[in-house]
Amino acid sequence: MTEQSEPATHLPADVDAVQTALVEWYEDDHRAFPWRETEDPYEILVSEVMSQQTQLNRVVDAWTEFLDRWPTAADLSAADRADVVSFWTDHSLGYNNRAKYLHEAARQITEDRDGEWPRDPDGLSELMGVGPYTANAVASFAFNNGDAVVDTNVKRVLYRAFDVPDEDDVFERVASALMPAGESRVWNNAVMELGGVACGKKPRCDEEGCPWREWCHAYQTGDFTAPDVPEQPSFEGSRRQFRGRIVSVLSDHGELAVDDLGPRIRVDYVPDSDGEGSREWLAGLLSDLDRDGLVAFDEGAGTVALSR
Repeated sequence: MTEQSEPATHLPADVDAVQTALVEWYEDDHRAFPWRETEDPYEILVSEVMSQQTQLNRVVDAWTEFLDRWPTAADLSAADRADVVSFWTDHSLGYNNRAKYLHEAARQITEDRDGEWPRDPDGLSELMGVGPYTANAVASFAFNNGDAVVDTNVKRVLYRAFDVPDEDDVFERVASALMPAGESRVWNNAVMELGGVACGKKPRCDEEGCPWREWCHAYQTGDFTAPDVPEQPSFEGSRRQFRGRIVSVLSDHGELAVDDLGPRIRVDYVPDSDGEGSREWLAGLLSDLDRDGLVAFDEGAGTVALSR
């Protein structure tokens, strides 16, 4: 393995700070899906199977109705398979084979395992239709016993944030090195939330208060391409672009006077003008960054530096 492929090559020096920032961001405010409020492996498995290639908002009602009808693995096992498939079709949940596999997995748990669920990804993978990703998700969210999740969203986050090359084995090593030991439940939820909310194909870094902006390679360079985003999302001239430039310039120059910073982030900076490119415009950006804890802006003194 080359030096460039080592996980540490792609991670900030203070991994603890990166971990803490993401977990606090997630725990402070995240999308409320009902399967995030349970540790029941059956309920989580149903949500994972339903969520395959189906928008999460559409899954909520189907998941609730499914569990109202078949609240336990034993109930589902005892159901007529045709009824389960009919439910799947009526709720437009994708391939009917998923319903058949879920019904069979419930039978395996109920009849072959006396109601006992495997607690790790390897054991869960033995259930019908449960692939490595779903097995890891159930192990993580039901038993806090999973590995670091690596799906399309997570790859996009790692590629942008830490300049990880588009190689599956490197993504997996970096994701594993980044996840806090024994914290797969909260961590995998948090990193997937980051990819789904703040770091989608069209990034919403500032709008969603991305907790990794301080370290993010894409945020600092303005290049938000990714393996699933081959063309650059609209970015030129945006507030996000200028915020990234500010962080990058201060990283190189340390503390600066506001009017020394201005020309370094846009060539048309005129302190006493009106609108974009003015000192007032720049002060607004700096105030936002100060509130986010990324810079220390002393408006009275007219100076700014990176927060430490």
